[in-house]
Amino acid sequence: MPAYMLGGKIVLITASFKAHAALNFWRGQELDSSHDSVGAMGQFGRIKSPDDLPPDAELDRLIREASELAKSAPAPRKPKHAPKPTPKMHPELATALDKAPKAKAAFDNFAPSHRREYLEWIAEAKRDDTRQKRIATTIEWLTEGKKRNWQYERC
Repeated sequence: MPAYMLGGKIVLITASFKAHAALNFWRGQELDSSHDSVGAMGQFGRIKSPDDLPPDAELDRLIREASELAKSAPAPRKPKHAPKPTPKMHPELATALDKAPKAKAAFDNFAPSHRREYLEWIAEAKRDDTRQKRIATTIEWLTEGKKRNWQYERC
């Protein structure tokens, strides 16, 4: 799958298969093209013959536009995803944390992702006795300042 580059930035990628080929402009969504067959096979769809390509003049224009984009414009930024909502703390865990101030302090100082790991681990327990064991383990580990997956930190 050869890629054609200009100034270290990809302009165009081609791919060939047994019965067809594909032609993809790296920043094709920003180009003005008369082809509407954008999909898994790229801006021009499945190319089975040279007739499936746009006319030479349009293809030359698209290559020039893509080259100018590669030279001048920065790549478009991906939109950020909204942060996950914090899972609710199980009331039994809240009670256990109130009884163990050292564990509560450690829990409060953890990053949101580490707090989430503990909260989700406890919430996914199906049986009450499993939840009780996990809460006891959580309090023990938090008292020692350990994250939920502390066993794998130095693998």
